Amino acid sequence: MDDSDSSLGYLTGQLLVAMPAMQDPRFERSVIYMCIHNTDGAMGLIINRSLESLNFRDLLSQLDLNPSEHASKIMVQYGGPVETGRGFVLHSLEYEQDGTIIVDNKVGLTATVEVLKDIAADQGPRRAILALGYAGWGPGQLDSEIQQNAWLNVTADDALMFDVEIENRWDRAVAKIGIDVSLLSGEHGHA
Repeated sequence: MDDSDSSLGYLTGQLLVAMPAMQDPRFERSVIYMCIHNTDGAMGLIINRSLESLNFRDLLSQLDLNPSEHASKIMVQYGGPVETGRGFVLHSLEYEQDGTIIVDNKVGLTATVEVLKDIAADQGPRRAILALGYAGWGPGQLDSEIQQNAWLNVTADDALMFDVEIENRWDRAVAKIGIDVSLLSGEHGHA
């Protein structure tokens, strides 16, 4: 990410938090880590919705990889409605390979089979989220949704992303903003 992106109001490296009145069921109570946000559009991964139908061991078996014991602890998450068959690993930056996109100074994004092989062999990133699919927006689309009170943003932190239980991430993200959700609405103020 270019430092000029953050100075222009782009949300790369931050969390998007769905407002309580979010009408789209695909994003209701979602927390999205923003991997890219610029004039060309935006891309992020939902980090608080697990896929009950698939676990990491099963995914590795489908790829003919033998997982270590540690691999069973990694949850497969629903990253968003775009390209749901494609896997993305959001991870700590002590791990990096040729295909890794450095999102900010703490988090990388890798979408290769090699990262899955490394995780299966206990040689992958120390902290990781595996997501299938992603959330994407065209130029100006996310900015428009934010202006329509669909989203709040909050600074991402390792604890919220990697340590907090998946089902508690939305509540923790809202609490981090420091506002009372009962006072939030999706309506614009009118005099």
